[in-house]
Amino acid sequence: MKQLSPLIIDVAGKSLTPKDRNRIVHPITGGVILFARNWSDRAQLAALCRDIKQTSDENALILVDQEGGRVQRFASDGFTPLPSMRMLGELWMRDGGSAGTASARAAQEAADATGFVMASELRACGVDMSFAPVLDLDHGPSTVIGDRAFHRDPKVVTALATSLMAGMRRAGMAACGKHFPGHGHVAADSHTDVPVDDRALETILADDAAPYGWLKDSLPSVMPAHVIYPQVDGLPAGFSRRWLQEILRGRLGFRGAIFSDDLSMAGARTIDGRELSYTEAAIRALQAGCDMVLLCNQCVEDGGHAIDALIDGVHNYYFSGDPRRIDDTDANETRRLALMAQGNALEWDQLMVDPTYRRARGLLPDAA
Repeated sequence: MKQLSPLIIDVAGKSLTPKDRNRIVHPITGGVILFARNWSDRAQLAALCRDIKQTSDENALILVDQEGGRVQRFASDGFTPLPSMRMLGELWMRDGGSAGTASARAAQEAADATGFVMASELRACGVDMSFAPVLDLDHGPSTVIGDRAFHRDPKVVTALATSLMAGMRRAGMAACGKHFPGHGHVAADSHTDVPVDDRALETILADDAAPYGWLKDSLPSVMPAHVIYPQVDGLPAGFSRRWLQEILRGRLGFRGAIFSDDLSMAGARTIDGRELSYTEAAIRALQAGCDMVLLCNQCVEDGGHAIDALIDGVHNYYFSGDPRRIDDTDANETRRLALMAQGNALEWDQLMVDPTYRRARGLLPDAA
């Protein structure tokens, strides 16, 4: 088994190139995230996933953003159109929004079914994990979150996320709550800007971050927001020891894995007014307490030089004796391996006639 595998990288196309293979077999690489550019049909996706696993000696974690709604990387050739999370929240509200009503029970059942269908279809093609569910609250101004959020009420978000994760878990897939401590209150998009949320810590903990405390024992992993909360720390949450170590792990008691969000995003690499290199950003995130860091959409840029430099830089960092490094690499690797898919997945043709899957599909709100 490889050790010290904190990097999640992407690959250039629909099959592995020699450069992709060299990056995947590097000891510092722990996983591969897939995008729509890596997809043409189910047979191709399954072949790509098999090749990634074989290249990595079954060690690589294969991930994707398959949330539902407008964030669904694989949405043709038999993949079920999944409802947005807001659609599930709207279903909850039809009888007035109280827990225990018929509409609330129906929404929870639909959320469970959504998680099961999503995870079962991905696993049938060889994907280990989806970065879901979104736990951000729907405050209104955030267009990047928007209908990706279940609801404005953290209790409703927690109830529906619990059901969605239960469905994923029944299919053998781990979940990832994002974006800690909450991205829904700011209008700026961290893909292109550096959002700032000026609320006080206690306000955030009582509202946007509440689901993370309530779900701490059932949430396998978390992804922090590329948002600055200046009343708490001047650093974005994903680079903040205060947010990740003192608050998420210490105060809220979270014990799962922590992923950085994509380090290619503008909000990921602007610290104290300076844009960091990808390697600097990755090391800062690891020093803050992330177990794994993501760099996306760079394998096809500049011949892939940036991602190769990142691999070398993070590898050197781990063996540099840097005193700022959090020295729990065995725990990091244990948390990463715990996110691998569990149990045997049904092949696609078997899945299509499976009674549990067919019943779950029948419970989904119409996402068309």
